[in-house]
Amino acid sequence: MEVKTFSDLVDALWARKVAFLVTFFVVFLISYSLLTWLDFLPEPIEENQPASVIEAESAQPEMSATSTAEETVTTPVAAAVIPTPLKPDTIIIDRLERTVAVLNPTSRTIPDLDAALLYGVVRHPDSATMERTGTVFILGHSSHLPTVLNPNFQAFNGIQNLQFGDTIRLRSGEIEYVYRVDKVYRARAQEVTVPIAGDTQRLVLATCNSFGSVDDRFIVEASLQEERVVSPPLLTNR
Repeated sequence: MEVKTFSDLVDALWARKVAFLVTFFVVFLISYSLLTWLDFLPEPIEENQPASVIEAESAQPEMSATSTAEETVTTPVAAAVIPTPLKPDTIIIDRLERTVAVLNPTSRTIPDLDAALLYGVVRHPDSATMERTGTVFILGHSSHLPTVLNPNFQAFNGIQNLQFGDTIRLRSGEIEYVYRVDKVYRARAQEVTVPIAGDTQRLVLATCNSFGSVDDRFIVEASLQEERVVSPPLLTNR
């Protein structure tokens, strides 16, 4: 039996270890190359990609539902548009060469209507507005005194002299309504009845000393002939 020294034993073991490592490395490279060629090796996983894809796929339905819900809640419902009534601000009586302001009080009390007559003629608040069918009923003072301090006391002086076919114009801003005189007459105050409703657009003028007075009145009835856009006139009472 051959006796080896400790040094010989270490050298023998090291030689076997080196051989084993070389063999293992060669086998590992061959195996790795073969698996790579066969595409059996797992691909590296990117840290952010899986989470992003899952989040997007799972969050998409929720986002759609939320968006739809918000649109349903926040979309304003179209409010009903109520047109503004066209009320006259000026009356022009061509034959009399007279232009007078028209007041549109909302109160129906006699004191309030009389107070408005100091500043022009008055459209009765119960009568039609200019864009609607029915009668626009306007009252104005008339005075036969030679001199008055307030020209509005003579606003409707002379309307009894109007004739069939004469024109009366009502303006609301830049919209002008042209009426044709159809009838002129005199009546007792208690006999005057003005139908407000109707299926045509009409204009009725009436003189008055005061609301509630029983004096005779001159009445002018006219029918609408034309509507046009013009520039508003400078108001002057003559």
